[in-house]
Amino acid sequence: MRRPSQVLPARVARDLPIAARRDFMMRLGRLGGSALTLPALLEAGAQGATGAASHSSSRSAGGRHSAAGGRAKACILVYLWGGPPQQDMWDLKPDAPAGIRSEFQPIETNVPGIRICDQMPNVARHADKFSIVRSLSHPSNDHVHSVYHTLTGRNDPTLQGALRQRRRLDFPCIGSVVSHFSPRGTLPSTVTVPRPIGHDGVVYSGTNAGFLGAAHDPLELKSPGEVKAPPTHSLELPEGIDSARLGGRFDLLKQIDQMQRGLEEEVRRSNTGISSFREQASRMLSGAGAKQSFDLDRESAKTRDRYGRNEYGESFLLARRLVEGGVKLVTVVWDYIAPKGDVLNVWDNHGGTGAIGGITGYAMLKEKYCLPPLDLAYSALLEDLDARGMLDDTIVAMYGEFGRTPKINKNAGRDHWGACQSALFAGGGIRGGQIYGASDEQAAYVKDKPVSPEDILATIYHGLGISPEAEVRDSFGRPYRLVEGEPIRELF
Repeated sequence: MRRPSQVLPARVARDLPIAARRDFMMRLGRLGGSALTLPALLEAGAQGATGAASHSSSRSAGGRHSAAGGRAKACILVYLWGGPPQQDMWDLKPDAPAGIRSEFQPIETNVPGIRICDQMPNVARHADKFSIVRSLSHPSNDHVHSVYHTLTGRNDPTLQGALRQRRRLDFPCIGSVVSHFSPRGTLPSTVTVPRPIGHDGVVYSGTNAGFLGAAHDPLELKSPGEVKAPPTHSLELPEGIDSARLGGRFDLLKQIDQMQRGLEEEVRRSNTGISSFREQASRMLSGAGAKQSFDLDRESAKTRDRYGRNEYGESFLLARRLVEGGVKLVTVVWDYIAPKGDVLNVWDNHGGTGAIGGITGYAMLKEKYCLPPLDLAYSALLEDLDARGMLDDTIVAMYGEFGRTPKINKNAGRDHWGACQSALFAGGGIRGGQIYGASDEQAAYVKDKPVSPEDILATIYHGLGISPEAEVRDSFGRPYRLVEGEPIRELF
């Protein structure tokens, strides 16, 4: 890597064609290796979505919309990738016939009349803090299609049966929308932990800012397994670069930026955005406060034990620390990296998965990567937020891309089922201890108060004080309503 003194002189840069000059500027922006990859997260759509953020509109002052019940300051979205079985977790049907009835038993919670599965005794003690929506439904049984639908609120039929890399043409995910309507701070407005959804070299559509541009992409600390790429963004300074040297390099970049004044309007517009995002990257990389939010060693051993000494528990604890530090929306993606490196969406409990020994679907649910760590981490999160006085202004939402079939298959598991699933909501002005909607006697179809993925996202936006009717615009200036759904107002 070249030292700053070896960089092309300014007069050479001025002689370059505009396209080459822009590339030259981007290369300079990457001085310092991984330390300067962070601005890529923060650039205002300079690569493929220029101008998208500047076109977005329909905001009130400060980027927030007044809405009844919208008192939450942040949201933690727990995404149970794979499709959690409603019949074995939140909506047991003990009177259903064999072959449909769960192998688990319903147990009482601390709210009379609400029962959940016996594999989650810790969660059962906190039912007064959360509400269960038992009537979430959509028509797809496909992972990729359903992930996109439930994270963006857009139903894209071209994703049915496809494994498509995310693109700048995609509709933005929920975290990126929240970022767009949030003021810029030291930390990004949205973070995904421990990694985004992806496998076989592909990171799923619906997991980044899409047409809103790189400025609103979630901060991602790890790449998905099976994706041959470094982590999208790094908070670590490279070897040999301390905060003082980093500051000097940002001074250099500011000087180089001044050379750009003679560029055409489009290039100048791009670099005006780049400058502000470099400054945010500098604050994150050199500021102790921002990095402390990511430091779990600052927590007591008792707290870490309570959440669980595993990737799930640590992700939930990190989510709490991040919202405490000012992040607006943290997405916790639940997956499992098998011993040989396979990426598994373990809530996809068909059973018979070779990478984990071909065990049954019910055995999967009782393993170290499903119900036991969820019971520990989710209950700890609710308890911790409540004790810290944060639950009232932090929404905790939990769901997956679909539910599971009523019929138990030959591997003692269940298959994909979009027609009915359950979702949980807690905090942020949502009343705990209630059930919304109902499924039929087999938890196969919605019987009362159907809810769509669009309604789920509208509920979160509403809770955060963002109107679902607000407008965003793509890079061509075309307007879109945030989501074609309605908040579940009865929850608030």
